[in-house]
Amino acid sequence: YGLDGRQMQYVPGGKPNNVDLRGGFPGPKGPVVLVAASDRGRAGAALYRLDPTTLKLAFWGVVKLDLVEPYGLCLAKRGDTFVMIVNSTDGQVRQYAVTTGPRGRPAIKEERRFALATQPEGCVADEVAGRLYVGEEGRGVWRYDLGTGPAQGELIAEAPSDVLKPDVEGLALLREGATTWLIASSQGDSAFAVWRVDGARPEYRGRCSVMAGGGVDNVTGTDGVAALGGRVGAFPEGLVVVQDDVEESGAGAGGPRALQNFKLVDWRDVKKALGL
Repeated sequence: YGLDGRQMQYVPGGKPNNVDLRGGFPGPKGPVVLVAASDRGRAGAALYRLDPTTLKLAFWGVVKLDLVEPYGLCLAKRGDTFVMIVNSTDGQVRQYAVTTGPRGRPAIKEERRFALATQPEGCVADEVAGRLYVGEEGRGVWRYDLGTGPAQGELIAEAPSDVLKPDVEGLALLREGATTWLIASSQGDSAFAVWRVDGARPEYRGRCSVMAGGGVDNVTGTDGVAALGGRVGAFPEGLVVVQDDVEESGAGAGGPRALQNFKLVDWRDVKKALGL
């Protein structure tokens, strides 16, 4: 989609759940954007290559994974290595290096595996600090290193709590210069919690909800969240995109339409609300 909400392209296939991307991946004619989605329909991860000039997305292939149900997914770059982290509904987490294999098809090599006690989903990688954040839906947010050694997790935010109401869903990072913010979706009360995480210890800074205004309905059942700092189109300091489970704007006498959609939120409004 464009930032105006208009659909630019549709690529059918599979049953995708989480999606992430990283630029600079070696392509057949130069660097491309690597796009990956956990694919519950094809028991793996679907990989795509996005042309940074034309913004056209091309299906590359599916890599099979030994997971019960591929669920959450995120990408990272560690030096020249492109890393894909995928988790499963039974708590298993896998970390892979992604490369181009024989005949130009996608290939993966497992770097490590670990597990959470219950179902995870959202994850996001902080490549600057070398950290990985994983949301365990009924327990909270975990922090790991982004290396290849044994995974030693630290629970940095518990759920249920005053900060997070299960399920803990999407996670996103927003960078402003040397400052990095972690945003977590608190589905149980349709809110978003924010931490500053560029220091040695996460610093909790507050939570907010996206309310109705200007003919746009409020965000409920919060799930996926993505964020990008700096100028993003008409958003001078950053953009947060959140998933809304039910679109209520313009609903008639029959009640809300049974659709989900996405809301674009100016990062300046979040900072103002939380006093950041």
